Amino acid sequence: MSNADEQAGPAATGSLAHRVPDLGAMELLLAVARVGSLGGAARELGITQPAASSRIRSMERQLGVALVDRSPRGSRLTDAGALVTDWARRIVEAAEAFDVGAQALRVRRDSRLRVAASMTIAEYLLPGWLLALRAQRPDTAVSLHAGNSTVVAERLLSDEADLGFVEGVSVPAGLDSAVIAHDRLIVVAAPTHAWARRRRPLAAGELATTPLILREKGSGTRQVLDAALGGLARPLIELSSTTAVKAAVVGGAGPTVLSELAVGEELAMRRLVSVPVEGIALARDLRAVWPTGHRPTGPARDLLSLTRG
Repeated sequence: MSNADEQAGPAATGSLAHRVPDLGAMELLLAVARVGSLGGAARELGITQPAASSRIRSMERQLGVALVDRSPRGSRLTDAGALVTDWARRIVEAAEAFDVGAQALRVRRDSRLRVAASMTIAEYLLPGWLLALRAQRPDTAVSLHAGNSTVVAERLLSDEADLGFVEGVSVPAGLDSAVIAHDRLIVVAAPTHAWARRRRPLAAGELATTPLILREKGSGTRQVLDAALGGLARPLIELSSTTAVKAAVVGGAGPTVLSELAVGEELAMRRLVSVPVEGIALARDLRAVWPTGHRPTGPARDLLSLTRG
């Protein structure tokens, strides 16, 4: 290799990351320029002097030029070192601006949390989780949209929610999930209904052929029931909320199938009666969901952690 080749330094090949010193090395060079001593620069940055010397030598090898003249009286930038320091200062200032902007994005992200949840989870589980989240993140504003599982998926996929909760038989397309709890559906009727006085369990076939008071299509409860029975009779009434379904059943309009979570109080007060059914299993998983490949971060991640506590 000729002297000219040696002075030219490394060829400009490969990625920029391999040709440009890292930010830590640039900050060290700026500190040397500021304090006039490699040892002082090392102390300022909280590293040892040997480590600082090694980093400067590595930077010089990478650039192919001498940057610092070392002597017993201290360290002085070479002419090339002074020029590189000017460039490094601009890069470090740009990195600081980048860091400030990224921090602002994190603050904005952490200042709000948009949750979409199917009805049972929204009414009977989320309130406790959100109270716990408020204790951890008092400055995070939380908005909750309650709807059926189909609506939850739509809001997540259109970036109108940061985290969702569903209760259906499967995970909607385009979403990843984690099971956070388990639930069981039960048949309930008013105490005056004929099923409330049955001595034998209800057969699955009779349940499938009986018009029931049901949530609308797309609800997780209805999906699980339909899948378990292989089809349902035409609903007696379709309603859009669990509360409305319970009110209709308590009023004697007909029987229904609801989550155990939703009818505990009514069963305890004998406003509703549980009707045993044989031949089917009505257990289901409750899931947290989010867009595929976008694992929850910030407040959404913290809420997800609380659901598993």
